Parts: sequence; C-alpha cells; structure tokens
Amino acid sequence: MQTATIRRTSRKPVADDRVTARIPHANRLIIERAAAVYGATLNQFIVQSALDRAGIILEREETLQLSERDSRTFLDALEKPPVPSDRLISALKSHDQLVKC
Repeated sequence: MQTATIRRTSRKPVADDRVTARIPHANRLIIERAAAVYGATLNQFIVQSALDRAGIILEREETLQLSERDSRTFLDALEKPPVPSDRLISALKSHDQLVKC
C-alpha cells in the first residue's frame, strides 16, 4: 500500500519595497555592531529599529491625552449631546445647498 506524502511549503510574505539610505561609514559601523549584538542582520536591525521608532512617533502624535475632567466632559457630551443651535441648523442647511453629495 502506498501512502501519500504531503509537502508543506512555508508561505513567507515577499518583501517587494526597497528603501535605500546613504550614511557615513562610521554610522554604518555602529549600526552593524548593534545589529550583531542584537543577533540580527543589518537589514533586519534597520527595519525593526525604524518600525519601533515609527510606532513611538505615531502613538505620541495620534493619541489624544485628556485630563480626568476633560475626559468626563467629552464622554458626557457623547452620551448627552447638546441640542443644535439655530446657527448650526442654518449652517447645515447652507452646506447642503452648496455641497451636493
């Protein structure tokens, strides 16, 4: 009796974008040393370091930090929105006439 052999191939995502940078030789040596200590290739280290830094920057720039008082005010406004004023209603009507979606 014959048995079938199933071969599994790993499906690693293919990196198709390239980023290049020119840096002073001394900086490259420092980065290469750090990559070696980290146990990564130069490319892996650079990509991971850039991603780590990007995450920090995006979190800092895209996160809204409110005081406890301000967060309560914001949540209260979401739960019990104020009644629209006459000026707001008028502005919405004007907008609807000017912008056809």
